[in-house]
Amino acid sequence: MKYLMLVCVDESVELSRAEQSTIAAEVEAWVSEMDGSGVRLLGNEVAPASDATTVRVRGGDVLLGDGPFVETKEQIAGFDLIECADLDQAIEVASKHPVARFGALQLRPYI
Repeated sequence: MKYLMLVCVDESVELSRAEQSTIAAEVEAWVSEMDGSGVRLLGNEVAPASDATTVRVRGGDVLLGDGPFVETKEQIAGFDLIECADLDQAIEVASKHPVARFGALQLRPYI
């Protein structure tokens, strides 16, 4: 089963340079492990929510907005497409991601 794993972080969380370097190295190790096992199919970081454009069509008019209209502290920082035998395996894969320690990983099955 394929899952979209959204990597979410609270944009107010500030990490020191040392913490950023450590997390970056840990993420690289996680990516290597998951790529090597064939679980991770695709993934990448995304630009901050402040760089987002929201598109809606209402009454035939295209409406554009800056960033998301969601009032939440956690924003999507990246994504991974993973393929797992079941939700239990997907949870195990997500729990190994370094961002899980200070952010959140949301698993959404492909329909």
